Amino acid sequence: MSEKTPDDIDRIVAQWNRERPDLDVAPMALIGRLGRLREKIVREQEKVFGRFGLNSAGFDVLATLRRHGAPYALSPGALMDSMMITSGTVTNRIDQLEKAGLVSREPNPEDRRSMIVALTPEGLRLIDEAVTAHVENQHRIVGPLSSDERMALNALLSSFLGGLASGDG
Repeated sequence: MSEKTPDDIDRIVAQWNRERPDLDVAPMALIGRLGRLREKIVREQEKVFGRFGLNSAGFDVLATLRRHGAPYALSPGALMDSMMITSGTVTNRIDQLEKAGLVSREPNPEDRRSMIVALTPEGLRLIDEAVTAHVENQHRIVGPLSSDERMALNALLSSFLGGLASGDG
């Protein structure tokens, strides 16, 4: 790795080191960079989703239905579990996508008391186009990293995330 030029985060950490030398603020750099990276990635993804008249929330619902395979339909509860969101949130997302003609609510053939959410033909066409553009965008975003760097970063982040998840109660 080459010598890097100090950035805003380095300057913030240096200021804290000067003002509070009694504190080990080293994690601040890592967490600050992860936060800024997340913000930049979200902005870049939203640009792509916007080209298809979607936002990340709508994309998430359509992509969840699509990746579950034919018949591209799930109960609202299964959608909620798969996306790890609340029932009110999933209902709102479904309402918006239904108004746009991208999903439909249909009686659940296994339980007439409940509904399933299904991609419409237009929804299937749109998500296939959007996910293709999304994956191309993801390749562009990680483009500055070599293949080895991507694999190493992925392994490190997986370990970091796993370590944090094991502390969840």
